[in-house]
Amino acid sequence: MVAADAKVKSGIRPEVFLRSDEELTAEIRRSVVERLFPLSHKAVKVTVSRGIATLTGTVRDAGLIPMAEHLAHSVEGIVDVRCRLVGPASN
Repeated sequence: MVAADAKVKSGIRPEVFLRSDEELTAEIRRSVVERLFPLSHKAVKVTVSRGIATLTGTVRDAGLIPMAEHLAHSVEGIVDVRCRLVGPASN
C-alpha cells in the first residue's frame, strides 16, 4: 500500500491503493449494477484486480451500458474499467 500523503509520479492518486479490490467490487455491484439493472443484475459479473474493474454479462437494457461504464469509472479507487456487457440477443 501507498501512504495517503505520498507523492506519486505515475499520475495515479495514492488513495487508489487504500481500498481493497473486494471493497471496490462490492461497491460497483451495489451502487452501479444493482441500481441500473435491477432485473438482470444477477447475470452481471463484476471483478476488480489492482483497481481495474471488469464488468461482463448480458443485461436487459443495452442502452444503460455506457452509463454503467461511466459510473464504474467514477468509483473512488477504480483506475480503469473494462466493460464487456452486452444487450439481449436479437432474434
